Amino acid sequence: MNLKFKYIITFLAFVLITLSSCSSNKSSKKIVYKRVETTTPKTTEPKKTPPVVTKTELSKVVKEEVFKVTLPEVNREFRAAWVASVANINWPSKKDLTTDQQKQEAINLLDMLEANNFNAVIFQVRPAGDALYKSNFEPWSYFLTGTEGKAPFPYYDPLEFWVEEAHKRGIELHVWLNPYRAHHSSGGAINNESMVRRSPENIVRLKNGMYWFDPADQKTQDHVSDVVKDIVSRYDIDGVHFDDYFYPYASYNGGADFPDNTTWNAYKNKGGSLSRADWRRQNVNTIIERVYKEIKAEKPFVKFGISPFGIWKPGYPAGITGSSQYDELYADAKLWLNKGWVDYFSPQLYWPINSTGQSFPKLLEWWKSENTHNRHLWPGLNTVEVKSSDRNSEIVNQVKMAGDILQNNVGAIHWSIAGLSKNPTMLSYLKEGPYKNKALVPTMNWIKADRLTKPSLYINSKSTDVVMNWNDNKTNANVAKWILYTRYNNDWETTIVEATKTNQTISKFKNGKTLNAVALKAVDRLGNESDYSAEKIN
Repeated sequence: MNLKFKYIITFLAFVLITLSSCSSNKSSKKIVYKRVETTTPKTTEPKKTPPVVTKTELSKVVKEEVFKVTLPEVNREFRAAWVASVANINWPSKKDLTTDQQKQEAINLLDMLEANNFNAVIFQVRPAGDALYKSNFEPWSYFLTGTEGKAPFPYYDPLEFWVEEAHKRGIELHVWLNPYRAHHSSGGAINNESMVRRSPENIVRLKNGMYWFDPADQKTQDHVSDVVKDIVSRYDIDGVHFDDYFYPYASYNGGADFPDNTTWNAYKNKGGSLSRADWRRQNVNTIIERVYKEIKAEKPFVKFGISPFGIWKPGYPAGITGSSQYDELYADAKLWLNKGWVDYFSPQLYWPINSTGQSFPKLLEWWKSENTHNRHLWPGLNTVEVKSSDRNSEIVNQVKMAGDILQNNVGAIHWSIAGLSKNPTMLSYLKEGPYKNKALVPTMNWIKADRLTKPSLYINSKSTDVVMNWNDNKTNANVAKWILYTRYNNDWETTIVEATKTNQTISKFKNGKTLNAVALKAVDRLGNESDYSAEKIN
């Protein structure tokens, strides 16, 4: 190999080594760069502390997330019927029925009321100084067992049974008592159990065979008070009710004056200055005011109602003729209404609309003008035998007219339940007319009550229906009913549900509309509503 060739080979080798070295250095620099980049320490940020949310702020957030709706008002109307036990007029239908027969008759009557959208029953538990319940002061009624003082056998307490069965159906039960009648002429022989024998010093005999407690005697007043307080304290009733029998009608004593010479002479001897008529009226006024206040002291939610004779005095209003309860029964019912000694007032307006001397609308308008304390005014209607060519239409028109006259918080009581149970046509007229939909009883804002807590509502939405469940909150011991609201498209519907129910299945589709919301309220014994709970339905 010549020298020139060696030099060329050496030069090429040098160039290759140099290029290889450069390539190796570049590769090393990249690796070093990457390592530096990945291993460079990052700036550590301090850990963030979650903000503290107060209970107030949390409640605001929850409140904003509550589904809000505008709910329609529910129907309000008092719809009641009297159930008379005296002389076995309504219940029990006979005085020798078995316990099971008595119970079945009661159930049939209550089922009828429920099915036709009534919401109250006025049940006579003390027709004549006796009791259709386990009384601590008076004997078992002759009209219950055929023997005064004899308990039902097999034993049960009729009032307890009626209360329980009425409340199952969402029906109020008001106990009806006659304050002064001590023995009815149809009440069988007087035995040693009778109040006539047990308390002869304050009871007088009338010429028609009846016996009457003397309203002027302090023993009578205390006894009436004790009887009422005993029932109110021991039974879960909704109201106490007196009717029109105070001092007796004159015909009961053959037209003669009431035989109260003993108490009248005692009053005069003590320096009493009232006339005999005013003194008698004052005796009745005293017991009315006393009973009202004592009921409220024991259970404020128990209502007190009176159903006096429909005419206070002839000429009030102008053109009215007939008997005067003020002068004959010594019942100053206008005063009781003026004083607010009642929660509801039901004058017995048993005459037709077009009557000239006893006009239904004129009398109702007059009583309304005397209702200075804005108590509830629910007239009594003669559903059994009002004098009219078409009794069914007459009663329906009276119900509607009462609503037109009274406007708010309307109602009526039907005398008696026989006018319904024995006249299916009357029932259909009412159900297809003014009683088409269920109604809550009107509220009584003059009676204080703690507001019920809002019910908790739980929804289980399925393909074709929605199951609603709500709490049976023990703090809501006074829940009387629930109001269930359902919205199909933009239309709300309301359903009144008995207190014992805590769930409902609702169809998602109805009449071509789709369910999109539900809501629920609780209602207390006085008809007051709680706040609502509502849920969207998807």
